[in-house]
Amino acid sequence: MKCVGNCLVGDEIGVVEFVCDLDKCKGACCIEGDAGAPILESEVGEIEDALDAVKPYMTEKGRQEVEANGILDWDAAGNMVTPLVEGRECVFAVFDGDIALCAIEQAYNDGKTTFKKPISCHLYPIRVTELFEEEQALNYHKWQICKPALKNGKKLNVPLYIFLKEPLVRAYGEQWYKDLEKEFENK
Repeated sequence: MKCVGNCLVGDEIGVVEFVCDLDKCKGACCIEGDAGAPILESEVGEIEDALDAVKPYMTEKGRQEVEANGILDWDAAGNMVTPLVEGRECVFAVFDGDIALCAIEQAYNDGKTTFKKPISCHLYPIRVTELFEEEQALNYHKWQICKPALKNGKKLNVPLYIFLKEPLVRAYGEQWYKDLEKEFENK
């Protein structure tokens, strides 16, 4: 583990080569699993503020679920998550052919909102665990649906922390990311 700021960062984040390959995985991380994407308390208001801009991008079933039950649900551990449509895909999943994308991110990319998407989605396959008073652990979440990303990352020789530079900077800041780079470059 590396200690960067107030985070313990798993060594795999600097070693595992990973680059998403949507043509192969089809955005399965937006569809598979027993619960929606984790949402931070601070993101609830941002999602609510963006909702009118996001709704036109959502599927009809996703819109109906949100209108009936709201923008958040709870997982088995009591954490806030995005709701699911009929126990399957995230309510914000939208499909381009057979590839699942994020309606929130589509609205962001079109300049309709300033909120990109939940940070848990942006950081995936890094999972963040709250530890003690403002401390967090960042670990690589290994999931078989991401095998195409592992092959693609190996082919392109891109470590996970480099692939996820943008969301890591978004979550922790530019200086934190520079410190992370130093840690992994000084193995």
